[in-house]
Amino acid sequence: MAGHRVFNLLENAQRARSISDWPPYDIVKTGDDSYRISIVVAGFAQDDLDITFQSNLLTVTGRKQEAPTDGYLHRGIAGQPFEQRFELADHLRVNGADLKNGLLSVDLVREIPDALKPRKIDIQSEHVLASPAAPAQIEAQKAA
Repeated sequence: MAGHRVFNLLENAQRARSISDWPPYDIVKTGDDSYRISIVVAGFAQDDLDITFQSNLLTVTGRKQEAPTDGYLHRGIAGQPFEQRFELADHLRVNGADLKNGLLSVDLVREIPDALKPRKIDIQSEHVLASPAAPAQIEAQKAA
């Protein structure tokens, strides 16, 4: 089981240290706010692979269905179970995944919530702020 801390929206991914580099993977920046993790999963079918994403942790697991061993004279294609974990930066979410030519690609996109985006604050003049409050104060005094 390997753990990878993916720093700073994956840009410093080469700093990630792992216990095991199996299976090998690449992390590529594909746009201003998009990234792709590609993992070599030769020998694994789509049904053997599982991708989960929860609380910034992306986990990719591979478990081969037990294949019959009859007829094998040599078995050298790696099919050992694996689990790769990637700790993603905030606001990154998984956009999709596909399996092609023994390569599993997971696409990530950074989405900053509206609440965290910079907002332009309009500056009101004192005149505008004072006028609505004035009549209310006069009415309150009359009522008393």
